[in-house]
Amino acid sequence: MHKIEEDLLEWSNEISQYTFPRWEELPDFDLYMDQVLNLIERYLAIFKVNDEKQIVTSSMINNYVKLGLIPPPVKKRYTKKHLAYLIAISILKQVVTIPEVKEGILYQASISGIREAYDLFCTEQEYALRAVASHIKQVDKKPLLPDSTDNTTLIVRTATIAVATKIVTEKVLYFAHIQQEESEKKKNKTKKVEE
Repeated sequence: MHKIEEDLLEWSNEISQYTFPRWEELPDFDLYMDQVLNLIERYLAIFKVNDEKQIVTSSMINNYVKLGLIPPPVKKRYTKKHLAYLIAISILKQVVTIPEVKEGILYQASISGIREAYDLFCTEQEYALRAVASHIKQVDKKPLLPDSTDNTTLIVRTATIAVATKIVTEKVLYFAHIQQEESEKKKNKTKKVEE
């Protein structure tokens, strides 16, 4: 088995075990910006291709407030509602535009309320990750669009599948890049020894 395949299998095991914090598991107390940033980074670490890129920054959060994606903080403090919005936005913005993220959140929240919409998003993203991981591992392949998909969840389901497949693509490219760098280092070492 090639190194890329080994790394990808290891990573697919991680994503198939990953669970999002549900609404009830989010902190019930108000948070300052740095606490929000730390929590989001911790919750969504599985979505990072490498450690160089931050998932969300304070500037991004301030822009989301200005754009009306999230409510403004009260006395510079953020609530579990903010966290739920930020988790969904941070993931969905990878595959759809910010205005589309806003429209999707408003639509889903109007159907079931923010709490249920957030938990549905978590469930669907976990399913998408597990489905993609099952295809990588070639074991118990889950359908990407199960028969139970209805119109009220179709937006969330297709967006979460898009995120899952995008992440796999980025991870494969990252592993290939690392392998290529290691291969070039070995070649350069061999050349120096031969000289």
